[in-house]
Amino acid sequence: MAETPDICPTLRYEDAKAAIKQLTEGFGFGEHAVYEGEDGRVMHAELTCGNGMVMLGSKGSGSAFDKLMAGGGPASVYVRVDDVDEHHARAVAHGIEIVMAPADQEYGSRDYTARDAEGNVWSFGTYAPGATAG
Repeated sequence: MAETPDICPTLRYEDAKAAIKQLTEGFGFGEHAVYEGEDGRVMHAELTCGNGMVMLGSKGSGSAFDKLMAGGGPASVYVRVDDVDEHHARAVAHGIEIVMAPADQEYGSRDYTARDAEGNVWSFGTYAPGATAG
């Protein structure tokens, strides 16, 4: 990852190890760092995609952030990718639930949407937020 991102979505998972596997294998994220507690739970992980990053950890860790997020529902994350169809094919090959197949949008993007094993919604597309803002 060339540049440190300024914004990082942070997600909590019942099975953070399974989430890391799904995000790296199925969505192609890179594993930047994984820190486990003495009990083997993922306390904090950083996964990269392009110049972006998502952080995640195990629910029930007892940390202040974990307590704050208790009862929080699924989140949604958008990720810009160069080749939507190739990315989609990888996700399908890894058994990821696709909730919207790749489609061309009226605003010029091509994207698809998937749901991870714990209900978080991931959208992948060619739209580059902020690229046309002036």
